[in-house]
Amino acid sequence: MPVGNETAENIAEQLLQIKAIKLQPTQPFTWASGWKSPIYCDNRISLSHPRVRTYIRQALVKKIGEKYGKPDVIAGVATAAIAQGALVAEAMGLPFVYVRSSAKDHGRQNLIEGELKPGQSIVVIEDLISTGGSSLNAVKVLREAGGKVTGMISVFTYGFMLAEENFKNENCPIVSLCDYDTLIGKAADAKFITASDLHTLRAWREQPESWGQEASSQ
Repeated sequence: MPVGNETAENIAEQLLQIKAIKLQPTQPFTWASGWKSPIYCDNRISLSHPRVRTYIRQALVKKIGEKYGKPDVIAGVATAAIAQGALVAEAMGLPFVYVRSSAKDHGRQNLIEGELKPGQSIVVIEDLISTGGSSLNAVKVLREAGGKVTGMISVFTYGFMLAEENFKNENCPIVSLCDYDTLIGKAADAKFITASDLHTLRAWREQPESWGQEASSQ
């Protein structure tokens, strides 16, 4: 669920300004999943911009307090959310761990890096939410290690219905600072995209798999 307020609008504007969000309705990107997409989001670019990085960190800390209270541990999802998660943990004076996408093939073969004690409450930081698959895999790993995942917070969400269903099925509350509708609305207002582009971007979000198949066959 997005925040849907001034924070979302500010983050959307900042991400567009620093070109962390790229919108190319006529020259779609190809995601790792194979989907064709008119948008590419790389929030890691915000780490190179102190003002934006600080704003996002402060917004994450505030929303965690409002939504989840103070957990025992902050966890980041590798790799994109490691830095932001560590910044949040530092600001809140909390321990930090991160979850790998796959175990190391040497040493202790860890999936979780850092110290996590059974029974500790955890808020998970994520960079962005698409279908929620990799994010929820991190939640599963933390729970299997004995952690109590209170919920997850992301910087950005595409707002796919599939993701909402996935999080609901796994009983994992989710909140995001910025959402797709706010982003494309800001992009249109600032003339980053045309009215025609806006229509395309809305159509893609409704049926991203079908849109991708059509785009790849052209």
